[in-house]
Amino acid sequence: MPRRIPRRPYGRRHRSWPARIAGWLIKGIFGFILLSIVWVLLYRFVPPPMTFTMVGDMLGGRSVSRDWMSIDEMDRDMVRAAVAAEDSKFCTHWGFDQDAIAEAMRRNARGGSVIRGGSTISQQTAKNAFLWQGGGYVRKGLEAWFTLLIENLWGKRRIMEVYLNVAETGIGTYGVNAGAQRYFGHGAEAMSRLEAARIAAILPLPKKRGAVAPQGFTRRYGNSISARIGVVANEGLDGCVYEGAAAPRDAPEPKVPAKPKAKQPSRQAEPLPGEEYEQPQPGSPAIQPAPPSVQPAPETDPAPPTPPDEPVPAEQPAPQA
Repeated sequence: MPRRIPRRPYGRRHRSWPARIAGWLIKGIFGFILLSIVWVLLYRFVPPPMTFTMVGDMLGGRSVSRDWMSIDEMDRDMVRAAVAAEDSKFCTHWGFDQDAIAEAMRRNARGGSVIRGGSTISQQTAKNAFLWQGGGYVRKGLEAWFTLLIENLWGKRRIMEVYLNVAETGIGTYGVNAGAQRYFGHGAEAMSRLEAARIAAILPLPKKRGAVAPQGFTRRYGNSISARIGVVANEGLDGCVYEGAAAPRDAPEPKVPAKPKAKQPSRQAEPLPGEEYEQPQPGSPAIQPAPPSVQPAPETDPAPPTPPDEPVPAEQPAPQA
């Protein structure tokens, strides 16, 4: 009986390395797509418990303060301030504002010390909730993907709610409710237009701008946002946030004068954002005392002394009457 020659097995172990790598990549891509969709769907109903930015603060030794507030309870002026400051086309775009991106590219091409971005509230929400801070093409690509997901799986109302609850509003402080408690001593359920505007003014640089007694650009920017809140209200630019739901009535402004909330013991040695950057500190070049040789004369300076190389004239007797 002739000997049977075994057939050469064909299996995965006989595939070439390029074929194996391609298979792994395809599986990884499909796995990431499925995981990201499930992640976004979960955050549609559950508040994000933690973000990469919060983890960075905790690893840096800072405490994290946050206090989630539903969009139903939040003062509508805070929503209007966010639209006025960050994204006036929030209710009309699909996640990306092409005009704002093009304008930012033109301004950056002209140069300048400030790099301008064209990110919408949707893009910032995707970054804050799912990604990390900083630039880079990889993060920008992931940001675009998550922006498309939340626009289609969440809707505008949920996007605004998550944005105002996870955005950094100070050193170790997250969400506008926690920010209002820290800076003004009350929650975000009732805010004056100026308070809402000042919270919105510090959102781009929360570690460098202060909402309490701001100086310079932050003060002017906050006043500008406060004025634009009326435009957002009159034109209904925040209408999509309350579409299909009862919008909260405008809450009366707090009767108690706005005062900074007392710091917690864990943050006693930590200055409020903006103090270090917007107010001159002792020892800074701006207020260094001048050398003795160029000290300015006091306002009520007596007669200058006679130079030492000239003899001092003897006092003459007063003439007789």
